[in-house]
Amino acid sequence: MENFVQSNIAPFRCINCDAVLAINIVQNSIWDTRFGIKQEYQVCACAGCGLEQTIPMPNQAEMNKLYEQFYNFSGERNTRYTKIRERFVNSFLYRFWLAIDGDISFHSVNGSGNLLDVGCNEGRGLGFYRSHGFAAEGLELNSKAAEVARGKGFTVHCNTLESFTTEKKFDVIVLSNVLEHSLNPGAMLQHIHRLLNADGQLWISCPNSRSWLRSVFGRCWINWHVPFHVAHFSTDTLRDGLKKSQFQIVKMRQQTPALWVAHSIIAWLFAKPGQPTRPLRSAGLVASLIFLIRGLFFPLLWLGNLSKRGDCLVVVARKI
Repeated sequence: MENFVQSNIAPFRCINCDAVLAINIVQNSIWDTRFGIKQEYQVCACAGCGLEQTIPMPNQAEMNKLYEQFYNFSGERNTRYTKIRERFVNSFLYRFWLAIDGDISFHSVNGSGNLLDVGCNEGRGLGFYRSHGFAAEGLELNSKAAEVARGKGFTVHCNTLESFTTEKKFDVIVLSNVLEHSLNPGAMLQHIHRLLNADGQLWISCPNSRSWLRSVFGRCWINWHVPFHVAHFSTDTLRDGLKKSQFQIVKMRQQTPALWVAHSIIAWLFAKPGQPTRPLRSAGLVASLIFLIRGLFFPLLWLGNLSKRGDCLVVVARKI
């Protein structure tokens, strides 16, 4: 794997406030625990605004190449893992699981109006949004994933938010585990503001940089997810970013999905620098850990959420 960070030169600047980033290291020597990208990273906090970010940070061209080579949907179909996953998400068991584990992707929300799912991947979420009353369409840069979603009957645009224009305004825009991937989250929020109707809603889920599990698992916490997670939001930095982009928070809660805990455990047990962590794709292992975690450790997860140190921030914000 080639080094993707040669274009980065010091001093690094904060992607939120553009101040020179004080090298206040939050976590040192982090490596990719999912795909085996051969590069070490750090997470540093901006002394000005407090936002944490990954350094060195790939530029957009480098990031696109990383997504194409490694990330999320590369055309994997009809494997044992994908078949089991597909059966599960289309079953009553998935709806039951959302009720007990927490719905961080808004798959159980009923409503109406035009909805845009940014980073819709192969359209799994679009199916849920449509079945719950929304006129749902997606935005997806991965052409293979977009093609699969279109095959399911959805309108999917292969545009960046910056280049996406439409006469239609949206009542809801979803950023489900997307904002933390942005090289310029402030600009992303401003473009979403442009695309929303008056009083339109923005739904966000993203990892919580104040999660107690980050302290437990250290560099093996699954939500470091370097280099793809560029920004690491807390309740304060996310609230500040939304306010700056003219959004008002309607509701914010914290949730700790058992799946995320299971992935952190697997990374802690099996991840090695420069190697893919293949047990993350073991349906049997992941499912067993999920039920063990939800069954035995529910009080810890509940207390973590209650103390505002859950693993995921789930936010509904309104355009103002």
